Amino acid sequence: MKWLTILLVLTAFPAPPPATKATKSPFTFIARKPEALEPLPFGAVRPEGWLMAQVRSNLRGLTGHLDSLAPDLIIKDDIYGKDRLTKDIKKKDVGVLAGGDPATEVQYLWWNSETQGNWRDGFIRSAILTGDPVMLAHAKAYVRHILATQDPDGYLGIYDKDLRYHFDGENGELWSKTVLLRGLLAWYDYSHDKTVLVAVEKAVADVMQHYPADASHPFYSKSPDVGGLSHGLMFTDILESLFRLTGKTAYLEYALFLYKDFSAANLHEDAQYDKITDPNYRLRGHGVHTYEHLRAVAAAAYASGNPALLTALDDYLHKIDQEITPSGAPAGDEWIGERPGDATSTGYEYCSLQEGMDGYIDLLAKTGSVSFGDQAERLFFNAAQGARDPDASCIAYLKTDNSYYMTGGINGDSSHPHQTRYKYSPVHQDVAVCCAPNAGRIAPYFIDRMWMRNRSGLVATLLGPCKVTTTWKGTPLTIREKTTYPNGLSFDFQIIADRPVSFTLAIRKPAWASGESLNCPYTEKNGYYLITRTWQPGEQVHLRINTNVIAHHDHINDTYFTYGPQVLALPIDATPEIMKQYPLKGFFDYQYRPNPLTIYTYNGSPIKQAGNNRFEVTLYDPKQKRVLTHLKPMGQTILRQVTFQSR
Repeated sequence: MKWLTILLVLTAFPAPPPATKATKSPFTFIARKPEALEPLPFGAVRPEGWLMAQVRSNLRGLTGHLDSLAPDLIIKDDIYGKDRLTKDIKKKDVGVLAGGDPATEVQYLWWNSETQGNWRDGFIRSAILTGDPVMLAHAKAYVRHILATQDPDGYLGIYDKDLRYHFDGENGELWSKTVLLRGLLAWYDYSHDKTVLVAVEKAVADVMQHYPADASHPFYSKSPDVGGLSHGLMFTDILESLFRLTGKTAYLEYALFLYKDFSAANLHEDAQYDKITDPNYRLRGHGVHTYEHLRAVAAAAYASGNPALLTALDDYLHKIDQEITPSGAPAGDEWIGERPGDATSTGYEYCSLQEGMDGYIDLLAKTGSVSFGDQAERLFFNAAQGARDPDASCIAYLKTDNSYYMTGGINGDSSHPHQTRYKYSPVHQDVAVCCAPNAGRIAPYFIDRMWMRNRSGLVATLLGPCKVTTTWKGTPLTIREKTTYPNGLSFDFQIIADRPVSFTLAIRKPAWASGESLNCPYTEKNGYYLITRTWQPGEQVHLRINTNVIAHHDHINDTYFTYGPQVLALPIDATPEIMKQYPLKGFFDYQYRPNPLTIYTYNGSPIKQAGNNRFEVTLYDPKQKRVLTHLKPMGQTILRQVTFQSR
């Protein structure tokens, strides 16, 4: 019960006194800033329509079979159990060509924990959302297996006793726990199995004992380039989730400590406080670190309520805004390198799509600001869908908005023979099995935050086909959202309850809306349609949002078009080439070449709708010949042109 004593002591500590005017540290506790919206337990929101079809397709495809596609990394390496890392292990198969240098190999030893943890997280969540009994049984068996690996002192992780918590460089101690515990907490939300929550709290108490707040340095490293250690800052995700479940403020105080120690460490990371607040500092780090760390900065800012940290959060968002491509993707291929987000020359990693979107939906909950809902939808509907192969179960590790070739290098570049990330694969084992697991997480994480609640009622925060099941003041309540969004812009919200129930239904108004029609009285406030009434069982709200095709200009003044939340693209006819066939039937690696490649320019001619999600516009080919072309949502394309230079 040592772990329980630790938690009780931490919880019993009084809150630090308010900072005085003499306090200069940005990490001083002022007063916790409450979140504007309350996330619901995972599984309260279930997908319908095309979203359900996509999650089911993922389970039939790479999300349901990654263990069979990469068994050496997932099945044969019981890295959380009998194959924990020891000082004697200097090399292992992690699905990457590391070059054989022992000094280099050590940085990869934790990689399989990321592969397994992120994949299991997406698998568990997808099984819950679909209700597939076979997949749920697999998920339950996995959870039982993991709980059986927990040591009596609470340790859950990848290191044996000769290594754990004793590092002066690269390690995956906190990161391996983060990716593992996310999935366990999703399972707890679904199953209400208290042994799972107890196990997670024991594991976190073990961390807090061995890395005591303000008396240890979990981010100390002799080298400033440490991927697993830097990823470990995302342990703040677990701490915030536990706070929401238990109300124990010790978890938020520890999240603040982690960010403080991270900021003081000698690391090449963009999210450190001094770099964020330096107006001359431009983002340059490994993209997925930079974008996932947004949530850790937000966690620290809200845990402390310190104005300096809240300002730093705004500063960080401003820096990230410079890296966003027309599709909403945060650029970084794999490094940002002080380059602005660009439709052609800077790619983005699928891992960064997941982490960037998760940052936006986290801030949507914290602030209630509708702009974060717009950003999350833009990224998910365009960049994320546009990096999935629409006809096969595989994804692009790296992708660009203007995607002219997918043949290994960026847009046909063959000058770097070891660059193979610009292709479609269900695994990408020749580089790293990180993006494929995240491809199974992104839809469940989006679905999870489609509905939240506040003091007045339920809030439709991210739009799309789904249903939410919860209670309101003791009354069981389901709201079914019927729509084909983003392909269609009409919505029916059906109230399903046993008896009349009074609450405010809030629906996020997208920034692109030019008007709307509702079949009942409503008001608008802070970017939400508000309908307050006593709802009768079976009652429906019909909403139609109006919009037009909008022409935008990117940072180099090229033009791109949007219709509603979707970015439009000119599809490029392509020939697929199978580069690898897997032993598991139906799985392949593909490259794509254009047939042929023509890059068009634009002179400002009008664009008009020519059918459902089909748009006509006159463009000019390289010989300056007028060509009537048809655009469609970029999420439905493989090769495409999204931005157009002026003629």
